[in-house]
Formats: sequence, C-alpha cells, structure tokens
Amino acid sequence: MKPFHAYFQSINGNDTYPLDEVIYRSKVDGSLLEVHHDRDALAERSPDEWKKLFAERRMSFKPADMSGVWSKREMVLPEIPEEDIVTLREGWSPLFDAQALAKEIGLKKLWVKLCGNSHTGSFKDLGMTVLVSQVNSMIKRGKPIDAVACASTGDTSAALSAFTAKAGIPSIVFLPRGKTSVAQLIQPISNGSIVLALDTDFDGCMKIVQQVTADNRIYLANSMNSLRVEGQKTISPEICQELGWNVPDTVIIPGGNLGNVSALAKGFDDCLAMGLIDKKPRIVLAQAENANPFFQAYQRGFDKLVPVHAKKTLASAIQIGNPVSYPKAERAIKNYNGIVIDVSEDELANAAERADKIGLYACPHTGVALGALLKLRAQGAIDKDEEVVVISTAHGLKFTEFKVAYHKQELEGISAKYANPIFEAPAELGPVMDILQKEMANRRR
Repeated sequence: MKPFHAYFQSINGNDTYPLDEVIYRSKVDGSLLEVHHDRDALAERSPDEWKKLFAERRMSFKPADMSGVWSKREMVLPEIPEEDIVTLREGWSPLFDAQALAKEIGLKKLWVKLCGNSHTGSFKDLGMTVLVSQVNSMIKRGKPIDAVACASTGDTSAALSAFTAKAGIPSIVFLPRGKTSVAQLIQPISNGSIVLALDTDFDGCMKIVQQVTADNRIYLANSMNSLRVEGQKTISPEICQELGWNVPDTVIIPGGNLGNVSALAKGFDDCLAMGLIDKKPRIVLAQAENANPFFQAYQRGFDKLVPVHAKKTLASAIQIGNPVSYPKAERAIKNYNGIVIDVSEDELANAAERADKIGLYACPHTGVALGALLKLRAQGAIDKDEEVVVISTAHGLKFTEFKVAYHKQELEGISAKYANPIFEAPAELGPVMDILQKEMANRRR
C-alpha cells in the first residue's frame, strides 16, 4: 500500500512546497496555497474499510481518536507523528435534531451542527489543532519559530491561545479594540497570549499581522494559512458519518473571511474521492447584510471581489470587508451549486432567538445561517422535502451581552419578537400566581 502523503500546492498552478516550509502564498504568482493529498493512496483502501476504521475510532479511547479531526488523520496531516499532535478533544460535535423548527417552517428535516460545543467554544478549534500540531512538530525538528500570531475578531485568538498554551508555544493576537465580546477577549488573556488591541477593524489587524509574520520566526495562524482548512474540512465527513454516510440536500454556513466554506467544500470533495459518499450537497453561504462583500460579488456574477468597509454587526466574528479566502470560496460555491445570501440585523437576531425556543442557544453568527434558512424557505429556494444542515459556528455563551440586550429589548433597530422578560414580584403567593396565570395563558395561544 502506498504511503499517505500531503503537501502545499498553489490554487492557480502546479508549484508545490513541503508542509514544514513557512509559506502562505505561491512564490510564482502570489496565489493562495492549499494542502493536497495523494488521493491514489487514499483510494487503495475501500469505502467500506474507511467507514469501518472511522467507526472503530469513534469508540476508541486513544487520544488522537477522541478528536473528530485526528480520527480522520490520513486525510488531514497523514505524516505527522502522533506524539506531536496537540489536541483538546475537538470535533465530534453534536448534530442537533431541530425538527420542531423544521415543522414550523414546513421542512422535511433540519439538523444544526453544534461546532461551538468545543474547548474554546467555536469551530476554530478544528483548524487550530492542525496548525499548532504542525508548528509543534516543526519546532521539535529544529525549525526556528519563536511564536505563532493571528489577527482575530475573537474566536481565532481564543483557539490559538488555548492550543499554543497546551503545546508550550508563545502566541500573539491582534484584536480590533472594543469589537469583541468579554468572553472572547478574556480567553487569550487567560491562556497567556501577548494581546494587542488595535485602533482599527479586523482588516486593519490583518494587515499588521501579515507584516509581523513577514519575519518567518513568527508563524501566521490566520485562514490564509491553508493548514487550518484541513481541520475545518472534517466537519463534512463528520456530518455524513453522523447521518449514516448519507448526504444532506443543503448545508448552510455563515461566512466572513470565507475559510470555513472552502473547508466545507474540500471535505465533501475528499469524501467523494474516497467513495464515502456518492453525491454533493448544495452549499449556501450566509453573510450579515452589514458585512457582505462576497454576497455583492455573487450578485455581480463573481466578476471580482470589491472590498467594503464592514459596518458594525451583531455577528462580530464575520464583520470583515476584505475576505482573504475569496478565491477558494468562489470555487466552492460554483462547484456545489451554491447560493450566497445576506440577512439583516433584525433577521439574524430574531432567527437566533427563535431557535433558542426549541432548545438551542444560538450565537449571532448561527443566527445569520438560520436567518438565511428562514429566508430561502420562505422564497421557495429550499424545498419542503429537503434535509438541511445548518452549521452553528460558536456557542451562544460567548455572546451573553447579545442575549441579555435582546431580551431587555435594548438592541437598536431590532424588533425582538421573541423577547422573554424577567417578571419581578414580591415574595407572596397572590402576586406570583397572578403573573403565572397570565403568562401561561399567553403562551398557550
């Protein structure tokens, strides 16, 4: 059997580079890189053999197997020594059965993939375990790397700081001042990163981190580093495995810097190449109306990306006006019969809270994806007989301020249709029963 092998290759050409080279773009034309695998080697194992192996690992107590990412290591980083893997048991996130909401909107089946049920509370853990594991392996083999750095709107920095802390590698994070939640900000502080709050937006932070990492002794951890895609793409085979290796009709994912949608497509590509699935889902990319450069490009037939100044949005992690992974995302949408849609602040906030009423605790970015679902279903673009998976990218606990302000009806311009106020009453049975009888009658209507 051929050994498994992976390497960097530019998306526009055939120039290749080893995975232990500190490189983020092609030396030939400056295009983004992606990790390529020897698919002939992967194909030497039959689909049934792969499925059996993945099922066995799902029940294993081996550290690498308990990670949803590393349980599929042959299609991620096949040559890394297992002792170099830095894992926090990321992946294997629940597929929430949202049938109550499906029934409300006249949909056959609805699942929500809870990627925020993870160590740092977001899907970024999936990619960061791969990147930090590779850096860890490179350092052990003598590569002169002093630290790992990222620009972030909150979730990337949290993931980077946790994984580097576990590995004992210094980390640096650049955040836009005043534009992250308290929960997001405290995570890299607690894990010991060097934290810089810059008087700019995410795009400004991204410019600075690229300048800082021009010195190859500081390694770049943003999504233009294609190693992260290899971890994030495992969402796709994980969904299919949880559905008995069946493929949903549509998958909806929110997007800002656009690394995640390209990862989603790459994961399905790998599953098809390995014979694990026999059809493609349709991919829907959802953006916030206040930060929608990819939606605008889609509306123009993908003529080109025109960066925008991203306005403030409740979905702060996707408040990005110049997405780095635009070329990969465009290819993903075209290859997967995709749709790009945007939703307003009112739509995303109410969609998140409507989902909470069936037992979810949705972050505002998940609200963007759920808002897209509601919009497309109302338009008939999603048929009543479809099975749909919505990707929830972060846990609602990271956005407590959003939740509190919504239910207090303090969010400007938000109708807060599902606000649930606190009722204050004296500690006396009569007034308590008056409130309960009134509210229980209201909720039966």
